Amino acid sequence: MLQLLHIENIAVIEEADITFDRGFNALTGETGAGKSIVIDAMGAVLGQRTSRDLIRTGAAKAFVSAVFTDVPPLRELAECGLEAEDGELLLQREIYADGKNACRVGGRPVTVAQLRRVGQQLLNIHGQHDGQLLLDEERHLGYLDSYGGVEEPLTAYLARYEAMEATSRKMRSLEMDEAEKARRVDSLQFQIGELERAELKIGEEEALLRRRDILRNSEKFMSAVQGALYCLSGGDEGGSGAVGLLGEAERSVASVRGLGEQFAQLAGRLEGLRSESYDVAETLRDLAGDLEFSPGELDELESRADQLYRLKKKYGETEEDMIAYLEKCRGELDEIAFASDTLARLEKTLAKERAQAMKAAKALSEKRRAAAKDLEGRIQEELRQLDMPKVRFSIRFTEREPDRTGIDEVRFLMSANVGEELKPINKVASGGELARIMLALKNVLAENEAIGTLVFDEVDTGVSGRAAQKVAEKLAQVSRSKQVLCVTHLPQLAAMADTHFSVEKGERKGRTFTSVENLDLERRKGELARLTGGEKPTAAMLAGAEELIASAAAYKKGLG
Repeated sequence: MLQLLHIENIAVIEEADITFDRGFNALTGETGAGKSIVIDAMGAVLGQRTSRDLIRTGAAKAFVSAVFTDVPPLRELAECGLEAEDGELLLQREIYADGKNACRVGGRPVTVAQLRRVGQQLLNIHGQHDGQLLLDEERHLGYLDSYGGVEEPLTAYLARYEAMEATSRKMRSLEMDEAEKARRVDSLQFQIGELERAELKIGEEEALLRRRDILRNSEKFMSAVQGALYCLSGGDEGGSGAVGLLGEAERSVASVRGLGEQFAQLAGRLEGLRSESYDVAETLRDLAGDLEFSPGELDELESRADQLYRLKKKYGETEEDMIAYLEKCRGELDEIAFASDTLARLEKTLAKERAQAMKAAKALSEKRRAAAKDLEGRIQEELRQLDMPKVRFSIRFTEREPDRTGIDEVRFLMSANVGEELKPINKVASGGELARIMLALKNVLAENEAIGTLVFDEVDTGVSGRAAQKVAEKLAQVSRSKQVLCVTHLPQLAAMADTHFSVEKGERKGRTFTSVENLDLERRKGELARLTGGEKPTAAMLAGAEELIASAAAYKKGLG
């Protein structure tokens, strides 16, 4: 449940701490006092989309934090590497004027998307406009699926459907007219010919560029090699180089090596030096040979490098990429050449996959129809408890061509009066009826969810009198198993609350401020009297408020 909500610089709320309790929590106050801003703050800390306009004028940032208790192990927390410590979890969000966000769960930084995934498992907000969503028939299937638990058959169907769609796309790519086919064949043949003539070899360009750099700098390289070689081996006139001189030194010392160990060691060292210098000289001679090239070799290398550069611009960054593109072109050309055979084979595959998809779709539809029948009964019972005993609610199925959701088109129908036929909700439902139907639907769906807190933001719109009392009783029933937070203008709902908060707006130093206070019994009476009769309650109004509270307490006592 939501235990503590801390708000800083959200619209007209400079700072507020609201400690919620179990059961039914109600928030009341004048229109414009800031009740819905509290709901906006909840949405923000749950990762919902927010605007920088939410930040209080003059503040650099807004901040909201929420402490939840009795949090069960959640997959969404595990994905963030987190867990609720002793069932307690802290969510935080900072919203900056430049549009940036800083979010934390359990003190660890997370993205807004991660915060939203966690928040969706903790609290559900039913806004005052949600009833209008019932008018959108495209949402009806989603409501039914949420109730019916169709994840397994839907996943099975989706796999079959995607396989069928992949085959259909492949067939469409092969179905081209003759002129288009001729153009594509010419293009592929040109590209294949250009790449085949290039005779690409993996690693060729690297070796080519290395050789080109050597030839471009051959004069400098040759001068360095010849100079080193002269020092080691001497010139053509027979001048002594380092190798020859080291050989003479070695022979000179070797002639006296028998006179002592010291001379033997020196002779060995000189032999090693002569051998190493000889090897270096031979390496330099080989390198000098490599530096010899024909006058046209550099031009050939430059031409080949230019050819590879142009091919890379068209077909890929590396030889591997270009060779892979060549194979792709060959494969596509073969597909076009044998398109008729391929299409015939794909048609058989598609027929088989469509049959499998339709079988999975039928299984999904059966699951939905069974869930729909159960949901109709549950909604009917909820509506009866909400003082709509004569309203009939039904779910109608129409089969259509398969898409990602299956073959079912679902519409919610209702009849508001005895003897009237069932019609789409958007044709017959009044505002108050929509609010109660949505409340009934939300209550039923919430039973299958692990979410511990339900927030209702002015769901009593269009409801009054006896219907308002029934809505209050329904929320009281729901609050026995889940925490309920409700923003309301109705005294019946506020009287039913276990904890009652007043949201009040005032002015201080030329600025507007909103405060949220937990009301004691006496102040509750005054607030209920205000909701009933206005700003100056009479003694009779206060007595009526006291009676309303007592009646609500008696009803809740009967719930256990």
